[in-house]
Amino acid sequence: MKRTLIIGATSNPSRYAYLAAQKLRHYGHPIVLIGRRKGFALGEEINTDKTDWKDVDTVTLYVNPSHQPEYYDYIVSLNPKRVIFNPGTENPEFKDILIDKNIIPIEGCTLVMLSTGQF
Repeated sequence: MKRTLIIGATSNPSRYAYLAAQKLRHYGHPIVLIGRRKGFALGEEINTDKTDWKDVDTVTLYVNPSHQPEYYDYIVSLNPKRVIFNPGTENPEFKDILIDKNIIPIEGCTLVMLSTGQF
């Protein structure tokens, strides 16, 4: 299973980040969460600080590109295998940084990838 960090996590069940957390758990992937506000989603704490989690395979982004620069160094420091840019989060600058660090950038939808077995 692929430990996944959701950046842009929320406790609001109508948001895509929440739905992604739900579906990741459904498929057996452990999740860790970072959001703008503290709270809980599916019993998991939503952190507001950049926690040094170990063994993060995938980072999936649900934050606007204008808010991503504050996460560049942090995400690279986690050394994930890939970063998923969900619709609306595409960021050519960050994509180039990831490629330079041998991290695979994927422009796609976590929900679709899970549903179609591409995750």
